[in-house]
Amino acid sequence: MTSPKSRTGYIALRESAALVALPGRGKILAIGEDRARLLHAMSTNHVKQLETGQGCYAFFLNDKGRILSDAYLFALETQILIDTEPETRHSLREHLDKFIIADDVTLDDITESYATLAVEGPRAANMLSTLGVPLPPDANALTPWEYGLVAKVSATGAGGWRFFVPLEKQDELFMMLLQAGITPATPDDVLAVRLENGIPRFGADITDHYIPHETRRVEAAIHFSKGCYLGQEIVERVRSQGKVNRMLTPLRIEAVEAPEPQTKIVAGEKEAGEITSAAISPALDCVVALGYVRAEYLRPGAPALTTAAGNPVRIAE
Repeated sequence: MTSPKSRTGYIALRESAALVALPGRGKILAIGEDRARLLHAMSTNHVKQLETGQGCYAFFLNDKGRILSDAYLFALETQILIDTEPETRHSLREHLDKFIIADDVTLDDITESYATLAVEGPRAANMLSTLGVPLPPDANALTPWEYGLVAKVSATGAGGWRFFVPLEKQDELFMMLLQAGITPATPDDVLAVRLENGIPRFGADITDHYIPHETRRVEAAIHFSKGCYLGQEIVERVRSQGKVNRMLTPLRIEAVEAPEPQTKIVAGEKEAGEITSAAISPALDCVVALGYVRAEYLRPGAPALTTAAGNPVRIAE
């Protein structure tokens, strides 16, 4: 196992505050009088009720209820900012474009003009406040700042704030945060902490193979009384039936190396699931992972699970 002492960014995420770079995240502005109506009809959350400075997390589905993308949607005065993963920057814009017919909506991809940084960890609020950063108090809320926009969003589950910064201000903000004693975190640090906290990422743990109820992100992403949207029929059918065959599940694995994505989880000779992401956790002294596990193996008294290589797998919940 990697010594925690050699992972300063990892320790900062868990105990203090760490600077997280989020390169390539898609940033798309929806502009025009019909922007809220369009995004409301295309996503799973209640976009029409957002007031300036408010935001929400949502899925975008196809007509089969499969998840095409997730995103944070932030209401600005005359625009809505769509913040999405690098993997879905182009596909999400193309998907929305297909449904703009007579609507007064223009989609402007500003990804190449803005950087995305974050400060996360239990002391993030204190350290950012000392720098005079205006911190929106509500989840998914957003506020303007001299360096760009600040949103209360966390990629790791450690809590924190995300910055959307014009490229010409990125280096200045980066140095200011470093000089304030905020430690940079590596991608490996971010991966380990988000898996310790059971936080999935689209492109790794959520793809278009899955429907919302399988991800356990329904409470965060879906507004069940908002009215019609693309894919709603499937979502409502699954909700009314009250069951799915597999669930995205936090896992703990007894192993010295993290298994690769798509590693099978088995119960004896029967396939029980599949790992989507895994990393060594220095603090927990095991492998932390997310994976889809069949529902019958999540019940009390279910058979013991292992990886295909025989490493014991424990449900972390």
